Amino acid sequence: MGASTAVSIIPCGAMTADLTWLLLAPGRAMRNRHNKNRPAEWVDVPTHCVLVDTPDGRLLWDTSCPRDWEQRWAPSGFQDFFPYEKVSEDEYLDSRLKQLGLAPGDVDYVAFSHLHFDHAGNAQMFKDAGARLVCSDKEKEFAFGFEGAFSGAHVKADYEGLDFETVSGDTEFLPGVSFIQTPGHTPGSMSMRVDLPETGTMIFTADAVFMGASYGPPTVPGSIVHDLGQFYASVEKLRGIATATNATLVFGHDPEQIKQLRVAPAGSYR
Repeated sequence: MGASTAVSIIPCGAMTADLTWLLLAPGRAMRNRHNKNRPAEWVDVPTHCVLVDTPDGRLLWDTSCPRDWEQRWAPSGFQDFFPYEKVSEDEYLDSRLKQLGLAPGDVDYVAFSHLHFDHAGNAQMFKDAGARLVCSDKEKEFAFGFEGAFSGAHVKADYEGLDFETVSGDTEFLPGVSFIQTPGHTPGSMSMRVDLPETGTMIFTADAVFMGASYGPPTVPGSIVHDLGQFYASVEKLRGIATATNATLVFGHDPEQIKQLRVAPAGSYR
């Protein structure tokens, strides 16, 4: 691994939502009889991408939400459940790339943890940019395999007409950059491991683990889980890798953690 490898976490503002979507936690998202009249907890759901600069190419992990989210998500109705309203002009992905001195054509690979609307929302930005688009084989099979405009949070307008390469199983994609199969949230969800010379191992869980409260222990699922058995197994798989490598875990949508991280454009990890 060359010393020039660096990771930039790119914050792209936040959606907001009922916490129950992300955390089925008794006593918090789920009320007991003493608090049955309390309203649901409505929380920030931050979204981020990750830029990994390596001697073997520049990889972007996920693409966040689109500028036209309200129209794009209208067929699914999710614009009312996950409004992408806490975002400034500077926080949209295209703006963030410009702040880093980059255009879509400067990215060699765009890898997707999964193809939900808040992770593949800007995939079309790279359609003619020359980047290689990558997801897991099971994710591609599911995302292109249903009838209609959407299935849950998979919105075909995000990714239709794009060519995806696929990976199968856990794989080192670039030197020091590995994809870990962590299904459950979706059939083909992946997480990313990056081994850095100074920081050590970082694991970007994406939606295999929404937030620290999901990770536990005990592990707490959310409402948006395709396969609950796979979800639990994937969390424990990540826990095992993290323990063995003393990894820094970066969760998919943790509103507190994102404030603690060194984020782009000012900060990075090496």
